Amino acid sequence: MTPPTPTVLAVIPARGGSKGVPGKNLATVAGLPLVARAVRACLAAPRVTDVVVSTDDPGIADAARSFGAEAVRRPAALSDDTATSESAVLHAMDAFEATTGRRPDVVLLVQCTSPFLTPDEVDGTAARITSGAADTAFTAAPSHGFLWREEPEGPDGATATGVNHDKAHRPRRQDRTPEYLETGAVYAMAAEGFRTHRHRFFGRTALVVADPARVLEIDDPHDLARARALAALLDTTAAPTFDDVDAVVLDFDGTQTDDRVHIDADGREFVSVHRGDGLGIAALRRAGLPLLILSSEQNPVVAARARKLRVPVLHGVDRKDLALKQWCDEQGIDPQRVLYAGNDVNDLPCFHLVGWPVAVGSAHDSVRAAARAVTETPGGFGAIREIAAWLLGPELHTPAR
Repeated sequence: MTPPTPTVLAVIPARGGSKGVPGKNLATVAGLPLVARAVRACLAAPRVTDVVVSTDDPGIADAARSFGAEAVRRPAALSDDTATSESAVLHAMDAFEATTGRRPDVVLLVQCTSPFLTPDEVDGTAARITSGAADTAFTAAPSHGFLWREEPEGPDGATATGVNHDKAHRPRRQDRTPEYLETGAVYAMAAEGFRTHRHRFFGRTALVVADPARVLEIDDPHDLARARALAALLDTTAAPTFDDVDAVVLDFDGTQTDDRVHIDADGREFVSVHRGDGLGIAALRRAGLPLLILSSEQNPVVAARARKLRVPVLHGVDRKDLALKQWCDEQGIDPQRVLYAGNDVNDLPCFHLVGWPVAVGSAHDSVRAAARAVTETPGGFGAIREIAAWLLGPELHTPAR
C-alpha cells in the first residue's frame, strides 16, 4: 500500500509594518512584490502541498491570494516588532488546521526578505524532513571568510582576535574545514516537534547548501536597490503566455517609437514606427485581447497611430496609473492580469499596478530593473511584435479562448 503524501505547509510571515524599508513585503523586484516571489518559489517546489501567507495587512493578503497562496489574518499581538516568526508560524498552523481539517506533517518558515530563493532550495529543506533524515533543516551558503572580533579596550588599547581562526596561522582555503552561513531564507521542521519545542532548531538538524551568489537579505533600502540591480543577472526570465494575461496596454513614445521626434520648419512633429509592431497589434486584436494605448503626451500623432491600429487611446494623461486603474475597472479586468509595456520612469507607477510589467530593450535602467520581462528588441524596432510573439507564438497564431 502506498503511504499517503505528507502535508507540507509553507508559511510566509509578511507583516505590513517595516521600519527599515516601509511597505517592504510589497516592494517589487523585477516587477514582482517580495511576497509574490516567495509564494512563487513555494508553489513551484514539488513537495510543498499548501502555501499560507501570515499577515496583518490587507494589501499583502490580496497580493498573496492573487499569486495563488492562502492568506491568514495575523492578530495585532503577533504583528509588532517584538513578535517572533515562530509565533506567526504556530498561529498559521492553527488557522490552517481549523480551516482545512488537516494537520501538516512538515512546516516551512519562508522569508520574503530573500528575493532570490529557488524552488529547489524550498524543496530541499522539505525533503530532509519528509525523508526522515532530519527533524529540522535550513538553507546555508558556503563561507570562507576569516571572522574577527574586536575586544574591549584594555590598558594597551583595543585588539582584534580571530573568531574562526588562529591569527598566527592562516590555512589555505582548501585546507580549512567547510563552514556555512545561515541564509535566513527557508527553515523546515517536523510539525509535531515544532509544536512541542516552539523553535526552529531541535533534534537532528540538516542544512541545504545554497548558491552564495544568490544570498541576499533585504533589511534596508540599499539591500532593495542591490536586489533590483541583481535581478537581471539572477532571475530566470519567463515571458508571459496567452493564458497569463487578459489585456495589453502600451506606452507610445519610446515603446512604439525609438523615442526620437523629427520636427519640420513649421514645428510639426514626426515619429518613426515599425510595421512589425502594427502586425503584432493586429494579431493581438484578432485574438480577442483588450488593447489600450496610454500616453502622457497630448499629440495628434498618437491619436493618428491609434486610429490606424484600431486601438483605443488615452493620451495627455498626467497620472497614467490612475487612468489605467480606471480603465481596468471599467473593463472589469484585474490589473494583475494586465501586460503593460513601457520604457521610461513615468511608466513605473503603472509597472507597480499590473501583474506583467514589461520593459522594451531600450528602456531606462530603472525601468528594466522594475520589469518582470524585458524584450530583446528596442522600442520602435519591433518590440511590440516581440511581445505579441510571446503571447501568440512567432507565427502570431490566434488561439481560442
